[in-house]
Amino acid sequence: MDTKTRSTLTLINGLTLITGLALTTPALAADRDDRLRLVVPPWPGVTVKSEILAQLITPLGYTAEQQQLSSTVGYSTLQSGDSDAFLAGWLPAQQESYDAAMAAGAIVDLGNNVTGARMGFAVPSYVVEAGITSAEQLADPEIAERFDRTVYSIESGSTVTDMLDAAIETDTYGLGDWDGMASSTPGMLAEVKAAVAEEQWIVFYGWTPHWMVPEYDTRILDDPAGVYGPDNGRSDVKTIVAKPYAEANPNLARLLDQFELTAAQQSDFIRAYSLEERDVEAVAREWLAAHPERLAAFLEGVETRDGGDALAAVEASL
Repeated sequence: MDTKTRSTLTLINGLTLITGLALTTPALAADRDDRLRLVVPPWPGVTVKSEILAQLITPLGYTAEQQQLSSTVGYSTLQSGDSDAFLAGWLPAQQESYDAAMAAGAIVDLGNNVTGARMGFAVPSYVVEAGITSAEQLADPEIAERFDRTVYSIESGSTVTDMLDAAIETDTYGLGDWDGMASSTPGMLAEVKAAVAEEQWIVFYGWTPHWMVPEYDTRILDDPAGVYGPDNGRSDVKTIVAKPYAEANPNLARLLDQFELTAAQQSDFIRAYSLEERDVEAVAREWLAAHPERLAAFLEGVETRDGGDALAAVEASL
């Protein structure tokens, strides 16, 4: 049984004990609340994702309130009852805040809402096509010269740049004589854009989901030493819900549990919103209209707040 299935069963079993009702599919107990307060840090991915969810639940008879909070503050407001859900629980990056909220019994983890999230040493696709697939190969002197012995990264002092600096200090992958060029994210990606235009070799800190993936055909190298985290830098992006809210709102909790995207899908709408600077409401609406199969999966077994056909209500709104 996978983690997502276990989390769903745990949530439903808990609801059954508290309410004394047997929750079956598709009929769920009526939700207590008609409002969902979402923690939305100023990150493009969660901004669009939260708007997609808002446009999903509005035709069902709910309202969405998007709270512009940092992730750290968000975990606190989930525990205090001032927020209801968070769609960007990145782990292990937020592990300390997540663990504290879980230990307090204040939140429910509904599993990943993005599959394929990852970070690490990134290169354009033409570098991979030339045979470079693992960070271990950076130790080869000829390959190091092709990269000008330089790894580009984001802000100095950021967790990921500290990870790179530690790898250079310990000579991991032969990086001891390389330069770690810290910059802003736009500054780093300006270097990538210039290199790609000339098909020059460049290695940089990359992650998915992000618009850099479709824009520069970015690939992330294998990282067996775990410079950017275990399992080749793979990350979880979890849906976190305040436990009392999840228990009182089984219909909406089911939708939140089934709200899942691929990293490639999220990268595409991040590109539309962040790089192309399009209106977030339009980006979300067009994404929903263009992905009827995901819409049906999100709403399987879900009803409108008054017991109606959820899929029909959302399709009518589009």
